[in-house]
Amino acid sequence: MNGGYKSKRSWTNVICYAILVILSIGTLYPVLWVVLSSFREGSSLYSPTPLPKASTLAHYRELFDSRSLLFTRWYWNTLKISVVSMILGTFLTTLVAYVFSRFRFYGRRASMSVLLSLSMFPGFMSMIAIYILLLQLKLLDTHLALILVYSAGAPIFGTFVSKGFLDTIPRSIDESARIDGASHFRVFVSINLPLARPMLTYLALTNFVGAWVDFIFARLILRSKEQWTVAVGLWDMVSSYQSSNFTLFSAGAVLVAIPITVLFLYLQRYMVGGLTAGASKG
Repeated sequence: MNGGYKSKRSWTNVICYAILVILSIGTLYPVLWVVLSSFREGSSLYSPTPLPKASTLAHYRELFDSRSLLFTRWYWNTLKISVVSMILGTFLTTLVAYVFSRFRFYGRRASMSVLLSLSMFPGFMSMIAIYILLLQLKLLDTHLALILVYSAGAPIFGTFVSKGFLDTIPRSIDESARIDGASHFRVFVSINLPLARPMLTYLALTNFVGAWVDFIFARLILRSKEQWTVAVGLWDMVSSYQSSNFTLFSAGAVLVAIPITVLFLYLQRYMVGGLTAGASKG
């Protein structure tokens, strides 16, 4: 009886590990293919062998040497928009979540219901309305327009996650600080924000990545090549070469993935450390 249970459990483990291995290969194979393609000579994406016969850095040099591609400018535009949107979006989301978590006011439930309803709709459904609004404000083809859209949209999708985390922070800490004369804003900045580091890390990472890889809104709002983000630039790079220069596109895709990877690896320790730390220590 016991031997049959162990045999069944071992087979279950084997199946689970096999599924994990298949999923890992399916996830890593396209990434490795793009990375290796960026070092492959020529312009074709297809190759009979996974490893390039001859490696070259010509595609990376071409991205920064060719004036017609403006890749350096696109990269700077994307970095600027993503960083500013990350800071503003994280601050607004945390502020809205703190209000819903700590205060009780008339219309609170209705406001949360409206916010929840808005989060169920995909962002591209508001494209026409946002386009008309930005057109009336004369903000089309500006980076400020993207920053406003990304920052204002961040609380819609991140408030409930942030509120759930802030609800776990004991209110007794806030009450003790209030007795000592601290204002609501001081309690928010000096007490709740340090304790909410895992949540802030999550918000900062998602806001940065969302702005960094966005193509739809950037393509809609930005018109001139000098104002483009790297996602729009890479799309134009492939289309302008009639979808043939994929190795150059792969080099650009690798450079796009580097900041996201570095940011995740750097913030991961703060996320794990904050999750394992207690919110209240005696």
